[in-house]
Amino acid sequence: MKALTLLRGLRFVDSFFPAGGFAYSSGLEAAVQGGAVKDSEGLSRYVEELFTTGLGTREAVAVATAWQGTRGEGKKAREADRELDAMMMGTESRHASRQMGRQVLRGAVADEDVSDELREYLQSVEAGHAPGHLAVAVGLALGAAGWTREQAMTAFLYQQAVGFVSASLKLLPIGQREGQRLLAAWAPMLGNLSRRAAAGDIMTAWTPVHDIYAMRHARLESRLFRS
Repeated sequence: MKALTLLRGLRFVDSFFPAGGFAYSSGLEAAVQGGAVKDSEGLSRYVEELFTTGLGTREAVAVATAWQGTRGEGKKAREADRELDAMMMGTESRHASRQMGRQVLRGAVADEDVSDELREYLQSVEAGHAPGHLAVAVGLALGAAGWTREQAMTAFLYQQAVGFVSASLKLLPIGQREGQRLLAAWAPMLGNLSRRAAAGDIMTAWTPVHDIYAMRHARLESRLFRS
């Protein structure tokens, strides 16, 4: 990958990008308060289960499908977006994904050499004709930046992993070194999930425990995150 291509896409999965990811824990806060996650070991189990039966089999596939939207197959991106919207059980999670996705699309469209496909997709999202989920937005943005499909999927999954570690630093008694250790330990899993997702085009997910905690979040008496 050329340096300029790397830099054009890297910002969309960087925690510094103003998508609002820092405000969401994706149900982790409710899991911590419920006692399901108490330390780094519990966090690792929680995240690995979610990735292997949800994010890596549903959102990663959505990224791959949306990536094709920058190769003249915009219809597939729209279909994946609608299917992902229907599969997301929790209202908070669904709204969070939409909000972050919209911000990524807006940032991508701000580029001078933005593609027509990306501009048209943002118009559809703004008009309410497409949900604009984060996975779809990242697939479109990184595809337009020149990243390969597998690179886009891997970067998305890594972004999600970083989000969980970032949230855990506020919710659990772990430090940044432990967070980095977890990211290194998850790296092989993220790579394997990316390769598997690249081989298929059907989104699947079975994350009942994670979905329940994500839905319980709205009823917490006190909370740091919006989801």
